[in-house]
Amino acid sequence: MKTSPIEIGGSVFVKKNVILAPLAGITDFPFRETARMCGAELTFTEIVSANGLVFGNLKTLFMISRLPEEQPIAVQIFGSQPEIMADAAVVCQEMGATLIDINMGCPEKKVIKTGAGAALMLQPETAEKIVREVASRVCVPVTCKIRLGWSRSDLNAPAFARRMEEAGASMITVHARTRNQMFSGRADWKEISRVKEAVSIPVIANGDVCSAADAKRCLKASKSDGIMVGRGAMGRPWTVGNISASLAGTREIAPHGPAKKLEVILFHLDTIENFYDKQVAVKSARKHLAWYSRGMRNSAAFRDRLFKVGGINELKNLAASLFNATS
Repeated sequence: MKTSPIEIGGSVFVKKNVILAPLAGITDFPFRETARMCGAELTFTEIVSANGLVFGNLKTLFMISRLPEEQPIAVQIFGSQPEIMADAAVVCQEMGATLIDINMGCPEKKVIKTGAGAALMLQPETAEKIVREVASRVCVPVTCKIRLGWSRSDLNAPAFARRMEEAGASMITVHARTRNQMFSGRADWKEISRVKEAVSIPVIANGDVCSAADAKRCLKASKSDGIMVGRGAMGRPWTVGNISASLAGTREIAPHGPAKKLEVILFHLDTIENFYDKQVAVKSARKHLAWYSRGMRNSAAFRDRLFKVGGINELKNLAASLFNATS
């Protein structure tokens, strides 16, 4: 299996077919910038509320405030009202989005109860109206992220994806689990091949891809056009770049050894510091450093110390002490 470019909607051409997934609370601007430094090309924002964008929620607007600096960049929006979703898509386009991605796969109850996320797979008529309305209002390609279905007894992804394509979707990403699985069990990559057979637009496979070996197996089983890496990038922003490099048969871009990893982490912390106010920056840095420390010697003691440190500089010194101790 090799990396290959993806054409999305006739106007967006992505050279690398390994993509950073939208992850709530994780793939903010600092994380995306760090992943790009490590070789990622197309990245997705965190899931963004359409209502928040339309009604001018400052926190929501801040989430997509740096889009002009990130190209290509997809904004993933969620909601259940076609007109609100279209209005939100227009806001995203005006702020610099390369793609508008519609979330139809989030399994969380707080999203489901609003009729959004994976709940839309139970309401294909509403989902179709959303895609059709959004596609009619923006000039950039519209994409969708779905699941295999609501449950194993209702694997409707192929028919659902075909309907979204007919409504105007230019790419479909499939998380290879059902809504009822949440994030448990194993991703069923082979089931994605049924979606690939049902549509003529690019299909991206998502779920349980954490390494180049995973990606190769996934591409073979799913017959998909590309891979989306989600939780495998938590604390490992170099994962997307490394998988892309491996599929292309080139040298891995991302860091080998504690010293090189520390360089990436310090870049990430600098970006966090420059993006957020002090209080939010410290909270975000702690969270990411906890993930960076996974699997390292003395990581439990390190994580305990994280929450006793009150400034970014102190967190940088703490990170240096952990990685220097393991070099």
